[in-house]
Amino acid sequence: MLKIENLSVSVNEKKIIKDFSIDVKRGELHAIMGPNGSGKSTLSNFLSGREGYQLVHGKVLFKDKNLLDLNIDERARLGLFLAFQYPVELPGVSIVPFLKTAINSKLRSKNLKEIDALEFTKKIKEIASFLNITDEMLKRSVNYEFSGGEKKRYEILQMTLLDPDLSILDETDSGLDIDALKIVSKGVNRVRNKNNSMIVITHYQRLLDYIIPDYVHILVDGKIVKSGNKDLAIELEKKGYESFL
Repeated sequence: MLKIENLSVSVNEKKIIKDFSIDVKRGELHAIMGPNGSGKSTLSNFLSGREGYQLVHGKVLFKDKNLLDLNIDERARLGLFLAFQYPVELPGVSIVPFLKTAINSKLRSKNLKEIDALEFTKKIKEIASFLNITDEMLKRSVNYEFSGGEKKRYEILQMTLLDPDLSILDETDSGLDIDALKIVSKGVNRVRNKNNSMIVITHYQRLLDYIIPDYVHILVDGKIVKSGNKDLAIELEKKGYESFL
């Protein structure tokens, strides 16, 4: 699904990601953990196509295509989704029309029939109910004056509707209380299946109690210093990052 080989990325001429390699196969969930400043968000933003990040060297293949040749819109239509650490507020942009437009854009890119209003309404209400998103919230502008938990639940709503092939969740647990964490995790697990892949970026092991990874990678100073299974996250929780620095 996603293969990264010897990737180095700089920001303002400072190298942040250093010879990073990972192979995420279809159906797998990889967790990337690391201290502040280790390069986790730089990696997710670079993969999504955000401006301000410069390729130093390396190769990134997504579904056997060179991801770096594609712009942001093309990456999204190909099936890449990024849940932001700090979701952007869009005052005046209503949630329901915004999501319907996004879904139809993806369907058109695959030469499929657009979703009709009745089917879309039924689908969004069913998913929203699962995520404890109220009808009142659906009437608001995208992320505008949302709480932290509401923003993260909306991100999962968007991910569920778009049904991406690869989802990158950048610190989805940031700012969530335990109840919101459980709801968000439940939404992620609902989307997860053998045909898609996920990369979950987090500081803490607690998220991985609810979203069980196939692989865990410790990122320090832009490099993966150790990889393992879920037990590695438990070890990290006990020892802290200092033992990996």
